[in-house]
Amino acid sequence: MIGVERDDDVLFVVVESTPGLTGCPACGVVAVSKGRRVVELIDAPAFGSPVRLRWRKRRWVCPDPGCEVGSFTEQDAQVAAPRAVLTSRATRWATAQLRSENASVAGLARQLGVSWWTVWNAIRPALAADESRFDGVTTLGVDEHVWHHVSPKDRGPKELTGMVDLTRDDQGRTRARLLDLVPGRSGTVYRAWLDARGEDFRDRVQIATLDPFHGYKNAIDDQLQDATAVLDAFHVVKLAGQAIDEVRRRVQQATLGHRGRAGDPLYGIRNILRAAPERLTDRQVNRLNRAIAADDAHDEVLVAWQAAQQIRTAYRLKDLTQGRRLAERVLASLPSCPIPEIARLGRTLRKWRTAFLAYFTTDRSSNGGTEAVNGLIELARRIARGFRNRDNYRLRMLLVAGGLTP
Repeated sequence: MIGVERDDDVLFVVVESTPGLTGCPACGVVAVSKGRRVVELIDAPAFGSPVRLRWRKRRWVCPDPGCEVGSFTEQDAQVAAPRAVLTSRATRWATAQLRSENASVAGLARQLGVSWWTVWNAIRPALAADESRFDGVTTLGVDEHVWHHVSPKDRGPKELTGMVDLTRDDQGRTRARLLDLVPGRSGTVYRAWLDARGEDFRDRVQIATLDPFHGYKNAIDDQLQDATAVLDAFHVVKLAGQAIDEVRRRVQQATLGHRGRAGDPLYGIRNILRAAPERLTDRQVNRLNRAIAADDAHDEVLVAWQAAQQIRTAYRLKDLTQGRRLAERVLASLPSCPIPEIARLGRTLRKWRTAFLAYFTTDRSSNGGTEAVNGLIELARRIARGFRNRDNYRLRMLLVAGGLTP
C-alpha cells in the first residue's frame, strides 16, 4: 500500500507490487517493463465507508520477437481475478455476509456502493454445476417448498422440491445441507432427480426420510430400492394432533350446535389437548377434567387424546425396542377404534407401517434437518422480499443453506 485518501465518503487505497523480474507467461523470457496503469476495483467496506482499491498494475512486453504474447499486465489472484470488478477480499466478505449474517444482496450493494447485479455477478456461485456436493450422502431428506406466492402463469411452478443431505458425522450429529431445488412437487420430479444423480449416488443412500406423501415414497421405492424409507416423526405426531382437533370440533357441533366460542368447555381446552400429559400443570389438568366432565359426549375427546398420546410416547421412549413395541400396539389397536377420526388415523399409519416403524430401526432418523433447511430458505426469502428469477433463487438458497462453497 502506498497511499490512502478519502473523497465524498469513499475511501481510496492505492497499492502496487514491489519491483522485480518477471518472465513471459508464454516463453519464459525475462520481460521488459512498460510502466504501470491504474485499475480501480471495489474492495470490502472499511470504517463504515465504501472502499475503492486503485491498483497500479505493472505492464510488461516480451523482448522475443517470435513470442505470440507480445505484452501483458501483471495478475494476482489474491487481489482480484482477471477482469473482476470486486477484489477477492470483497467477494469473500460479501459471500460470508450472505451465508452467515442473513444479509441481502441489495444491502451488500449499498455498503459496497455498487449495483445489485455487480454484487450478484461477483458472488454468484460458480460451483452450481459441480457434482462434488453430492459425494458422501448416505441419508437423504426431501420436502416441498413454495418459492413464490403469485400466479404460476407469471413465474412458472410455485412449488419446488428440495433435497437435503442428512448424513450424520462420526459423533452422530446431523449437519443438514441443501443439495438441490427443482421445479414442481411430485413423485415424478423426485424420481427424475434421483435418476439424474447416477447409480453411484443412489447406491450410497442408505436412509431416505420423507413426509407422508405417497409421490415421494413411490420415487424412493423406484430409485432407492436398497434404502430404508423413514416417515418423519413430527408429521406423524402432527397427524395425531389433527385427529384430536377433528374429534373436538365434531363433538362441539353435536352438543352445542355451533363452532367453539369463549366459555365453551371444549373450546377452552383446545390448547391443552395439544400438550403432552407430563407438561400439564395442576391447573391445566383440573381444567381438562372439568371440561370432560361437563358432558358425557366429551369422553370421546378424552379417549382420542389418550390414543394420540400413545404415538407421541412411542417416539419419546429412550429404549427404541420398547418404542417399537408400543408403536406396533398402536398400529394394531387404532384402526378398530370406535372414534372415526382415530380409526382413520390408524388406517393411515397402517398404510405407512414399514416407514413408520423404520424410525425405531434407524436410530431415530427423521426429516427434521430438512425442515431446518426450509427455515433458512424462508428467512432468506423474507429478507430479500421475494425473488423473481428462479435460477437466482436456487443458487442463492444453495449458497445460504450450505449446498455450495465458492
